[in-house]
Amino acid sequence: MSFNSPLSFTVTDRFLRYVTIDTQSDPTSVTFPSTEKQKNLSRLLVDELLAMGVQDAHLDEFGYVYATIPSNTNKQVPVICFCSHVDTAPDCSGANVKPIVHKNYQGQDIILPDDPTQVVKLTDHPDLKNQFGHDVITASGTTLLGADNKAGVAEIMDACYQLINHPEIKHGDIRILFTPDEEVGHGVDHVDIARLGAYAAYTIDGESAGNMENETFSADGARLIIQGVSAHPGFAKGKMESAIKIAGEIVAALPDELSPEHTDAMQGFVHPVSIEGHVETAGIDFIIRDFDEGNLKSHADVIRKTADEVLKKYPNSAYTLTTSQQYRNMKNVLEQHPEIVANAMEAINRTGLTAKLCSIRGGTDGSRLSFMGLPCPNIFAGEHAFHSKQEWVSVQDMQKAVETILHLCMIWEEKA
Repeated sequence: MSFNSPLSFTVTDRFLRYVTIDTQSDPTSVTFPSTEKQKNLSRLLVDELLAMGVQDAHLDEFGYVYATIPSNTNKQVPVICFCSHVDTAPDCSGANVKPIVHKNYQGQDIILPDDPTQVVKLTDHPDLKNQFGHDVITASGTTLLGADNKAGVAEIMDACYQLINHPEIKHGDIRILFTPDEEVGHGVDHVDIARLGAYAAYTIDGESAGNMENETFSADGARLIIQGVSAHPGFAKGKMESAIKIAGEIVAALPDELSPEHTDAMQGFVHPVSIEGHVETAGIDFIIRDFDEGNLKSHADVIRKTADEVLKKYPNSAYTLTTSQQYRNMKNVLEQHPEIVANAMEAINRTGLTAKLCSIRGGTDGSRLSFMGLPCPNIFAGEHAFHSKQEWVSVQDMQKAVETILHLCMIWEEKA
């Protein structure tokens, strides 16, 4: 089915507005959400939804935005939910973002004006080869752009606008969910699954146009605590066993072939993400990733064996290693509901793109939602080079994401 009249897209204007709001999350915070400023965007989204006529749009005490586009069909259609996160990554500043639209991209280097050393090059970003003639949006060189995941937020918001203004698009109840703190691993800690009441959900948080992701890493965290021996440095000979130096030796001794910088495709990794400590005690935090959940234990064993080997040189020191579950591969759940992915693939194809089923070398809110009883694959948002000053997205890819959401709503109604 086509639309009765051409879509008058609002996604670009929304995106350019949203990225100027600083919503960076904080992994060291003990509050939820981790930063209060994330709610500044969430409150704006509620205001815009209410202005559209979405009567139940609201922000709850945890910083989640919930809303419903009511069904406009007599059919009994499964309730579906679209989800994106409002926060941006702690890796790179999200304050004072100045988005720039580079119209009619033709393959040239894009020099970011506030830091001319930041150059977006076709050779470094091969997906730009699909953007000739498109309008590419970047930041100005000193911040990330925030396409991860404000592109998804803007696309869902535009889709809401289109659903309300195009009654010929038949659909069941559509739930909307905007989450905080996805970038720090807590995005769905307080989601009310019963309130959503959905059969399936889709995060709009993927990369290249046409990509459909049904598989993520399984993920654990690990913390290695090293207990060394402290002594006065002036009288330390034969006595001191520095926990800091032991930590450094352990990190240096980890096998290269199991590091993020030496793995790709379906390979997992062990990655030390922070070290802190003193002579007597030091701690190393790791993230452990693999598509095969069974490999997580063996990856943790690599840390343990490496520590055992290093500590042979330090007979009076010791360590403890604890692991904790973070998220699991959503494919394990989605395989039980093949129509959820199949409908999204069909929706992408209806836009004129070629749907491509992919795996994510990471996780999304959908990973955890799937294991909370809400199966949730990931649809492209057009994001590229996320968490960096060279992050970019194209206007035309965002518009295709909006169309995909609309077609997906129609497909669930058609098949009901």
